[in-house]
Amino acid sequence: MGKATMEFQALQIAVLTVSDRRDASDDTSGDYLREAVTEAGHQVLDHAIVADNLYRIRAVVSSWIASEDIQVILINGGTGFNSKNSTPEALLPLFDREIDGFGEVFRMLSWEEIGSATLQSRAVAGLANQTLIFAMPGSTSACRTAWERIICEQLDARTRPCQFVSHLKKA
Repeated sequence: MGKATMEFQALQIAVLTVSDRRDASDDTSGDYLREAVTEAGHQVLDHAIVADNLYRIRAVVSSWIASEDIQVILINGGTGFNSKNSTPEALLPLFDREIDGFGEVFRMLSWEEIGSATLQSRAVAGLANQTLIFAMPGSTSACRTAWERIICEQLDARTRPCQFVSHLKKA
């Protein structure tokens, strides 16, 4: 018996921008992520922009985690070291399981682009109610690094030796 070849599975994704300054007219990082998701063959089911407020972030993400349709949440913004940035604090209590490697690999890749400033990145990821959540810095460049060099491949069922598709709820 040979190994069965996995086929691409389109996932249902939500995109959240965390910012006190951005709106729909200048959400370049949110725009980038939505376009990249679509180009990769997935579907953007919802998107939002919320102020960098622990409870507003948590409310939006919690509703998406509870949704039967959303399998992946991509969050940009609110991950810096500034005391006003609260995305990691909003997410960590929601995770059933943290994906430590995402932040580690993101910072390793960011070193090539921004050097030691990567120390201040608090990029995090986790799984909650079989919903995969990635939180990355808000710059479009950081979103591109996270998507192209980590996330896109991990959302493709054909990636070997492993990816996250089998851990997600069936939409």
